[in-house]
Amino acid sequence: MLIERVGWDKTLRRLCGWSRPGDVPSPSTFSRAFAEFASSELPARVHETLIERAFEHRLVGHISRDATAIEARETPHKPPVPETPKRKPGRPRKGEERPRETRRLERQEAMSLKEMLADLPRHCAVGTKRNAKGHKTSWIGYKLHLDVADGDIPISCLLTSASLHDSQAAIPLASMTAPRVTNLYDLMDSAYDAPEIKAMSRALGHVPIIDVNPRTPGRQQDIATEAKARRRAGYRRVEDVRYNERSAAERVNDRIKDDFGGETVRVRGHEKVMCHLMFGILALTVEQLFRLLP
Repeated sequence: MLIERVGWDKTLRRLCGWSRPGDVPSPSTFSRAFAEFASSELPARVHETLIERAFEHRLVGHISRDATAIEARETPHKPPVPETPKRKPGRPRKGEERPRETRRLERQEAMSLKEMLADLPRHCAVGTKRNAKGHKTSWIGYKLHLDVADGDIPISCLLTSASLHDSQAAIPLASMTAPRVTNLYDLMDSAYDAPEIKAMSRALGHVPIIDVNPRTPGRQQDIATEAKARRRAGYRRVEDVRYNERSAAERVNDRIKDDFGGETVRVRGHEKVMCHLMFGILALTVEQLFRLLP
């Protein structure tokens, strides 16, 4: 559809650098060019440079972190199940030590950014999450993780398998965002409530504001009772006021899907899907930056 529009839309065609309809390349040429953009990560590198220059002398108040589902027209990949040594059920014998598998968040503490990115799964998979009404929904594809600054400006992003938990991408995202902008607060929902994520945020000189994840049934009721008592007393914590700024990430997720191609992914493979999304994120970033101009 876009190639056809370039053929009849004189303004768009000239903006792209072609004077006549006959100058527009063939679809196969467009496909080869897109594959080259994807393999070289061109839109991601342009976006990184744009953010660094735009925020070189700016202080960002809040970075809102969130993830959203990206549906793809692919067959989900089933990774091989690693073989685990068979053990007798029950408690270990006296003096017996059973090896404990290291969690990804624990491994990331000693990894470089390149190693963390290589450790994240990128294949097409089946993802499941709970919607706003508490019902489980599933999709086939990927998951887009975003760091968003005040003003609904995307700062950093990662594309992983849909099956990856949101918290697993938090530390790599923080490591990507830190060199690009200087911010004060990191805002995250309860999916990111982990000591390793809080420690990383503080190590970067930020204040983490993360919604509590009640991992025990009794704790969930206690939190609800405490929140109800604060509402009755008309008391609002400073952290709660700042946490409301996290809606910026949700607005950006919606705009990427509704206005910038997030729901019309027609390419396959991690590289090309990421390239498709990054062109939309780059356009959204430019649009929001223009709104900061006096």
